[in-house]
Order: sequence, then C-alpha cells, then structure tokens
Amino acid sequence: MLTLADLRIGEHGEITGFTDEILSLKLLEMGCLPGTEVILTHHAPFGDPIALKVSGYTLTMRREEAATIQIKRK
Repeated sequence: MLTLADLRIGEHGEITGFTDEILSLKLLEMGCLPGTEVILTHHAPFGDPIALKVSGYTLTMRREEAATIQIKRK
C-alpha cells in the first residue's frame, strides 16, 4: 500500500482512500477527495511537516497524517 508519506518532492499521486476514518472527515473537508491529484512540493528540514498542492492550494500536514492517505503514483 502506497501512502502520501511515501512520495518524494515533485512526485504526483492520486488519492485512492484513507485508513483513518476520523481523520478522513477532516481531510475530505480540506479537498482531499478520492480521485484528486496531489503533488508533494516541500518538506521541513527534518522531514516533518510536509507541504503538498491539492485542489489548487498548498496544504501542510504531518507525515503521520499523510501516512493515512492511500494513493497511486501518476
């Protein structure tokens, strides 16, 4: 299973699902819908948090949260 936390800077992915039901509601409200393309754009010096482009804006989150978002590479 590939997750958003597995992407490297500049890589694209498509959201396919979530592993955390409670966190998924918050992510859905922020535009992280299944089928949405995401691009990892930055990460902090020690790797956490990360920044990604999703639904036309930049979203930051912790790697722990990103690991709950299942994706497929594009």
